[in-house]
Formats: sequence, C-alpha cells, structure tokens
Amino acid sequence: MIDWDGTVTESDTLMLTLRHFVAPGLLEPLEAELDAGLADGTITHREVMEREFALLNTPLEEVVAFVEKHARVRPGFTGFVRRFDPLVVSSSFFETIEPVLRREGVTVRLRANHAGPGADGWRIRWESDSDCTTCNEPCKRGSLPDGPFVYVGDGYSDRCAALGAERIFARDGLALYLDEQGVAYEPFTDFTSLAAALELT
Repeated sequence: MIDWDGTVTESDTLMLTLRHFVAPGLLEPLEAELDAGLADGTITHREVMEREFALLNTPLEEVVAFVEKHARVRPGFTGFVRRFDPLVVSSSFFETIEPVLRREGVTVRLRANHAGPGADGWRIRWESDSDCTTCNEPCKRGSLPDGPFVYVGDGYSDRCAALGAERIFARDGLALYLDEQGVAYEPFTDFTSLAAALELT
C-alpha cells in the first residue's frame, strides 16, 4: 500500500494547491490552529482537511491544470507500478491524482476521495477514509483490504495504516512518529530503491 501526497509525489499536492490558491492571511492562521488541535487530539485529520478546503473556491479545472504542471513523482514510480501493481491509498482526490497518473502513462489501483468544488468553498466526498476500530477516527486503515501488507508513507494520515503493516517504509513526518513510538521501519527515498528492497525478500 502506498500513500500519494509526499510519497508518490515529491511534494504534497494538497498543500501546494492550498498555498497557491488561498490567501496566506486566511490559510496560515487556520493552519496554526488546526496543527495545534491535531497535535493535542481535539480535531481529526478529516476535520483539518474539511476546514482547509472550505477556503478554496477555485474551479476544479484550474486546480487540475496547476497540479498537472507542478506535481513531480519520485524516481522509479512507473517501473514500480508495472512490477508490483500497488494499491495507492490517499486522502487526496481522484480528480487531481488521475490526471498526474495519465501524464506519467500509468494506471494504478486507487482508493481516494472526491472533490466537490464550489464558489463558497470545496466540500470533500469521503470515499477512502472510513471509520477505523483501531484509532477510533476515520482513517486509511479502515480502507485497507484484509491480510498482511507493506505500507509506504510520509505523514500524519499514514500513521494508523502503517502501524497495521507487516513492513513499513517511511519518510518525513511518518518516520519521526515511528521513531517516537519505537516502531521499526525502513527509510523510503524513491521507488527504485523500494523495488530493490522488496525484491531482496
């Protein structure tokens, strides 16, 4: 199982979008408030995304064009998909992920949410993150199939899903969290190295 934003892509396309299209004077104070709430457990990741994207009133086609232009996938992704047929599990949107996949010439199994753009802010149709009996929040783990799996991720939304994996490859915020929890993982840098690591086992 592979996360999309910040894992497949070199940068988080959700944050790229918000920071490009939402005025800093609106976004930055809200981000500070939401980050604090997420850290102390008074707000869920889903609520964070809903409040952030309520600030976005840009038409979908404009956002898609921006993401297609600026999203960069990590080295080796296309070959990895053809070799391993991974499931991509994302809190992001089909509408912004699929154009990047087409640009890269690959098709993946994808579980993601849907964007509901509007002039009064975007609304999210949550189809990927379902209620989880482990963390008691809507999270990616509730969307995963039964059975052992490898998980590759980078951020907050990957935490619970990663903890259910047989083997974890992590970077950035997820790696820091796993260090704090004393959970073993292997570093993730790119898909060429990931493929080599998986083929050795």
